[in-house]
Amino acid sequence: MSESAVTLTTPKELVPVPLVTNERKLSWITEKVSSIVEAPTPIWWWIAFLPCALMAMIGLTCIGYQISNGVGVWGENKTVGWAWDITNFVFWIGIGHAGTLISAILFLTRQKWRTSINRAAEAMTLFAVICAGIFPGIHVGRVWMAWYLAPIPNSYGIWPNFRSPLLWDVFAVSTYFTVSVLFWYTGLVPDLGTLRDRAKSRVKKYIYGIFALGWRGGNRQWRHYEMAYLILAGISTPLVLSVHSVVSFDFATSILPGWHTTIFPPYFVAGAIFGGFGMVLTIMLPARLLYPQLDDMLTRQHVDKMAKIILLTGSIVGYAYLMELFVAYYSTNKYEMFTFFHQRAGWHNGGLV
Repeated sequence: MSESAVTLTTPKELVPVPLVTNERKLSWITEKVSSIVEAPTPIWWWIAFLPCALMAMIGLTCIGYQISNGVGVWGENKTVGWAWDITNFVFWIGIGHAGTLISAILFLTRQKWRTSINRAAEAMTLFAVICAGIFPGIHVGRVWMAWYLAPIPNSYGIWPNFRSPLLWDVFAVSTYFTVSVLFWYTGLVPDLGTLRDRAKSRVKKYIYGIFALGWRGGNRQWRHYEMAYLILAGISTPLVLSVHSVVSFDFATSILPGWHTTIFPPYFVAGAIFGGFGMVLTIMLPARLLYPQLDDMLTRQHVDKMAKIILLTGSIVGYAYLMELFVAYYSTNKYEMFTFFHQRAGWHNGGLV
């Protein structure tokens, strides 16, 4: 009696989606990614660079005007108001969180889809933290006194006020920036070695060789590299939670109604990841159009996964908004209720205005 052959097939829903479409090989990926660096700067880049440089010069002019005239030019002349500087500080720190999250947490959870976006997100983090670092310095009003924020003994015997959230920001941002630079640069070392080997001119080969730190791609180097990258990922992971929690203390440790609340640390962290992933998509989607060679590496799967994270963190932020209103109502504190239902929600005389 013959036995019938049984063919087992994997359901379509369980077939893993390839990270790189069209079955591209590693040599093709190396060639296409390296061509972005090696090709001449396109015309559209200069067209985009000039207005950006102009806006940067306007920003520097405005900062100079603020330093010479005082923080009052930002509207920081009320005891109940947070002005333009602290708002920008929180914004820039927030969008810088996606780089650390993609690099560290997704790496520790072995999410391989991060490899198409992690380098761009890490670079975005560095620029965002640099922009954020400007504001605590000029926030103090007298920029030339900002060095008092560092815990350095001086001739007057003055030490920083360690109870000030502004000082906590200095420590948090400096630590975050240092670890982010190390993480970003460590991940670049093998790529710098590849660019060194591909370089045509002696100058480029020499410069890439310096920054590649003698990378040859041997087994021993890869072993040490992966261990160092894992350690940096482990160090960076708590920063995702701690840095923006410290930033939220600028508001949460105040005594103003509507601000001194314990929900701020997780609320700010979720909002930071929400805004950070939104900024990654804002950067990567135009880059995908400007560099068609990225089509097979930055796929719909990557956009879909980032959109799901945005949906999750956006839902958490929405929940935090509603919880703030509920807690203000449940506390029966007339100052909290006035802040939320009259000033913020616009509720007057039983109706919305």
